[in-house]
Amino acid sequence: MTAWRLDRRAALGLAAAPLLWPLARSARAQTLEKLVFQTDWRAQAEHGGYYQALAAGLYRKAGIDCEIRQGGPSLNISQLLLMGRVDMTMSNSFEAFTYVREDAPFFTIAAIFQKDPQVLIGHPDTGFNGFADLKGRTLLIGSGGRVTYWPYLRKKYGLSDDQLRPYTFNMAPYLADRNVVQQGFISSEPYSISQAIGRMPPYLLIADAGFSAYQTTIAISRRLAAEKRDLIQRFVNATLEGWAQYLKGGPAIEAANALIKKVNPEQTDDRIQYAIKVMNERGIVLSGDALQAGVGAMADARWRGFYQSMVDVDVLPRGLDVGRAYTLDFVNKGVGKPA
Repeated sequence: MTAWRLDRRAALGLAAAPLLWPLARSARAQTLEKLVFQTDWRAQAEHGGYYQALAAGLYRKAGIDCEIRQGGPSLNISQLLLMGRVDMTMSNSFEAFTYVREDAPFFTIAAIFQKDPQVLIGHPDTGFNGFADLKGRTLLIGSGGRVTYWPYLRKKYGLSDDQLRPYTFNMAPYLADRNVVQQGFISSEPYSISQAIGRMPPYLLIADAGFSAYQTTIAISRRLAAEKRDLIQRFVNATLEGWAQYLKGGPAIEAANALIKKVNPEQTDDRIQYAIKVMNERGIVLSGDALQAGVGAMADARWRGFYQSMVDVDVLPRGLDVGRAYTLDFVNKGVGKPA
């Protein structure tokens, strides 16, 4: 579990540090308040709601000067949050429990992805139709997956660590061996592979195996959430509305897509449209609790259930206070709820 450890000194130091966002209000007008949000990867459709909120002026309308910084393969975004370099980061359920385990003063305030978008991708015409078909195949899974969803799948389907090989973010090993299954994101790697082999490969959405982690969550310091509660609520509401708009597609999101392509030229219109299509088809954002409670919804029972499922496979230790991983104060208000 070393990969998930946090620098407690940095975390506790941040908790004691003064806030860097003084407010300036006048009787007549509200000065825009600065917030910096850090994504977990380069700009893409999977971040589209944030860019929509920026491009459509939703943040500015909410009185916020929001800066979105994109991540990348060599950037430790958790460390940026710990050191106070950014105000919020894109995160996930595992990291939330890491904060609890390390007694770090951070937690989750919204969960954009109701389903974990990670997939395992097989080859066409090889009998790869379900999770039971993972047996006997070589699995390319990276270090992150090996300490998160892999123990869950291994126990549930009777798989073996002997099947694992490193995943190097390169599809060449997959293309060279039809017995190979590689990891990916539903909105990305299947599309890239289809361009290489001329057809869509079969893939399994890990969430369909009962893996209930929230993904693309928003992580923040407890102090900022408490002392700037109104500001953070406005940020969350604008973000959730941005996601609701983005998933509808059409001309209204062209400016957001232009922003994405500007900061990440590797993105193309067809790749973006594919990502939006599969996010909608598979209910990555709008499913489960989000259908009634709105985009970003979270539930106590789901947090507890996920934690217990990870304890059962020795991924997380027993005895953690689940309630310290998150707060429901900023979500479940119906923002972005489907009509």
